[in-house]
Amino acid sequence: MSVAAVDAEGLVKRFGKETALGGLSFSVEPGEIFGFIGPDGAGKTTLFRILTTLLLADEGSARVLDLDVADDFWALRARVGYMPGRFSLYPDLSVGENLSFFAAVFGTSPSKQEDLIGPIYSQIEPFRDRRAGALSGGMKQKLALSCALVHRPEILFLDEPTTGVDAVSRREFWDLLDRLREQGLTIVVSTPYMDEASRCDRVALIQDGRLLGVDAPGAFGARYGHPLVAVRGPDRRHLPEILRSWEHALSAYPFGETVHVTDRRPNLDPARVAEQVHDYLASRGIESAEVRPIEPGIEDVFIARMGEAAGTSSGASAGAAS
Repeated sequence: MSVAAVDAEGLVKRFGKETALGGLSFSVEPGEIFGFIGPDGAGKTTLFRILTTLLLADEGSARVLDLDVADDFWALRARVGYMPGRFSLYPDLSVGENLSFFAAVFGTSPSKQEDLIGPIYSQIEPFRDRRAGALSGGMKQKLALSCALVHRPEILFLDEPTTGVDAVSRREFWDLLDRLREQGLTIVVSTPYMDEASRCDRVALIQDGRLLGVDAPGAFGARYGHPLVAVRGPDRRHLPEILRSWEHALSAYPFGETVHVTDRRPNLDPARVAEQVHDYLASRGIESAEVRPIEPGIEDVFIARMGEAAGTSSGASAGAAS
């Protein structure tokens, strides 16, 4: 049986009276893309700083590449690549100077790693003499990734790498990660974007320093356990409140131009639920609403798990958030 690329047990980190991590346990298999999905303040950056030897946990333990992150930090740093959420390269150095500097720190050169970083660096090489601080968000992202890979790490940690870049750059970046994974690189990535979960092999939902679940992206919806319908209708501002007053509503929260309604009765036919919701809205004077059954997505699961963790219904949690 292969050794886990990351094995964490009971990680706790406090800052004064605030608990950033509340006892996280999980493992990452070699060669997979493992994603942490959660909002700002969920604890993702604190966790990544612990796993990359930049911060000590108050309790618990973690091993990366079978090395203890506290006891073996010098040996581990040479084998780990880390791209922090905030652009942390030297803004007054050029693109080429930044890459050469980070390569020199690890006793190598960009030319020696051409096979690994070439497909990424080639996209920004025409701007190699431009100051890093003058690059666009997407180009900064690719430069930071090149610098994180220039010493050929065995595992790569990416803290919210696509935050603040446009949709095209986000898609291109994930395409690059797919290619790196195909070469055998283990990738641990965090993101606040739920739609990026589908690009991971497995994801961990994280909120307030606690894990709400770990599974393959498609498996979360399969275990949702309740019928779910999407409602589109007039007066979107008050529609969620009206739907929460339906006797069978477990939750109702805005989702784009619709409202997602979960029926508290498990395993009921979603088509039947859609008919009942439509009839209820008609009884409230809303006859033009469109109601259709849908499959639960990871966003639905995340909101439901948040409600369970808080000891309240997901509808109440979503209603407060909206």
